[in-house]
This record gives sequence, structure tokens and C-alpha cells, in this order.
Amino acid sequence: MDRPIVGVTMGDAAGIGPEIIVKAFQNGEVQNFARIVVIGDARIMRNAVTVAKAPNITINPIRKVAEAGFLRNSIDVIDLENIDPSKVKAGQLSKLCGKASMEFLEKAIKLAQNKEIDAIATAPINKEAIQKAGYRFQGHTEMLAKRTKTKKYAMMFVSESLWVMLVTTHLPLKDVSKKISKKSVLEKIKLAHEALLRIKHCKPKIGVAGLNPHAGESGLFGKEEKKHIIPAIAEAKRAGINVKGPISPDGIFYLANVGMFDIVIAMYHDQGLIPLKLLSFNRSVNVTVGLPFVRTSVDHGTGFDIAGKGWANPTSLIEAIKVASNLVKTRKK
Repeated sequence: MDRPIVGVTMGDAAGIGPEIIVKAFQNGEVQNFARIVVIGDARIMRNAVTVAKAPNITINPIRKVAEAGFLRNSIDVIDLENIDPSKVKAGQLSKLCGKASMEFLEKAIKLAQNKEIDAIATAPINKEAIQKAGYRFQGHTEMLAKRTKTKKYAMMFVSESLWVMLVTTHLPLKDVSKKISKKSVLEKIKLAHEALLRIKHCKPKIGVAGLNPHAGESGLFGKEEKKHIIPAIAEAKRAGINVKGPISPDGIFYLANVGMFDIVIAMYHDQGLIPLKLLSFNRSVNVTVGLPFVRTSVDHGTGFDIAGKGWANPTSLIEAIKVASNLVKTRKK
């Protein structure tokens, strides 16, 4: 099967996105399993070649995917020419960079919808910067869902040792319990079941974490389990899904790590991502489940503290492109 075409969005120009793209090319592994086009600004990418100390990598500005050469040491950039490098300072929050990063994503979505690319892999954006630019999204995921009119979607993180899906995503901790409902938990259980059926070709074992310590201890430490999570699990079981829980959050990730579960449904962002990153930092990948096309992302942020210094690690982006390529092949089969 041909190597899929993966569109990589450049992310926030003031962050480490451009640098890790160059380093991923310099590594040479991604070219073995994907044909890559970057959606970004060619001038910023040229600067990133210098930051990454990669003199063997050249930048090839193009207007459409059909013009891409897909050469090993040349990065094909669909050049939106939307951000002046002289106005970008590495590591500094910028409305200009926020706006440009969303325009890269908008372009990638259109390319995917038109089937000019097979998948999207996203470099990191800064959520405050996109808000300053007038975009009322919490991040990539919400914008992707809105632009594709996707109603049921989820953030799923995959690594060699642990898979996690989140019921809630970017919320203040004080608001999480308000968003936990039988409907929201059941929806994520079903999405996880369907996703793993497609990816792993077998009925998955799903573990559901409780929200509260000791999974609520029969209502002693919170009512969310009895009121919402247990009824959702019961309905999923009646539908034939292999699911267990709620299991105490301090134990479920260990059980998944030793093979008892294929995926854990976590109730909120840090509940799921702290164990994941502890086990697989820079090697895990964010997959948006439910979209009409494949989308993956790195497991880290814009790295403003190290941007422009040449220190950024491209491993998560390499993994994101690799996972995107494999998911495209799975869908086609």
C-alpha cells in the first residue's frame, strides 16, 4: 500500500512546532511510512532549519499538494505566507501567531475534506494565543469537531504501555463534576469500543475510572459514581461492550499497564494524562476519535521556555505521524 499523505500543521510559530518538524525530517524515519506536506509559512520553516542546525534540510514552498516532491531532505510547505518572521519572537505569546496557527488548521481541514491529504498531524498551538486572536475554542480538538460538524468525538491518547480516553478535556477542576453525566460517560465508552474494534480488530477490554477517591466508596466520597458512571457502565454492558468499573483512580492505571485493560476511560484531563506521561512522555500520541478523517497530535505544548534554543525533542511528532499513517492504512483495509 502506498505511503499515506499526512498534512502536518506548523503550530504556533513562536513555539517549538517548526523546530520539531525539521528535526523529524532530519531523523529520516517518518519518510519511510508517510509522504508529508507541512501546512505553514515557508519563511518560519527556513528559520527553524537554522534553529534545528539541519543544513541538509531544504524548504520547498508549494501552493497545492500536487506540487509536492516528497523528497527525503526537502520539506514541502503549503505556504500560507501569513506570518512575518520579523514580528515573531521565540517563546513569546502572540495574537499574530495564534491567528496563523488556526489558519494552518483551517487549511489542513479543507485538504482532508477534499481528500488531498489522508490525515492531519498537528504541532502544538497555544490556547491563550488563539483566544487572543478571537477563536473561541479550547484547542485543536474542538475546532476540528466544529468545522467537520462532528457531534460525538473524544481525545484518545495512545502509547506502547497505556491507552486513555477522556470524558472531559480542558476544564477547570471545579467544573469537571458538572460535565460528568450518564450520557457523556456512555458516549466515551462506546467511542472507545468502536475505535479499538477498528484499530485492534478485537473486542476491547475497557476500564472506567471513578471520579472520586476509592471510586466514591458507595457514595461516601461523592455521588457521581452512583448517579452517572455506574448507570453508564451498566447500559454499555447490556449493549455487549466488555467494560468494568468504576475502578479507583489510584489503581486502574496500574491494572491497564499490566494488561488487564486495553484502554482506560478517565474522567478528566490530568487524571488520565499524568500516568500516561509518567510512563510515556514524548512517546504518546493524541488521536481525535469520531472525525471523518484521521487526526493525531503531539502529547506536549508549545514549549515556549525552550523555543528557539534548538533543544526540542521531535519524538512525539514522529510517533504522531507514524500513528496517523497506520490508522489511515487500517481504515483503508
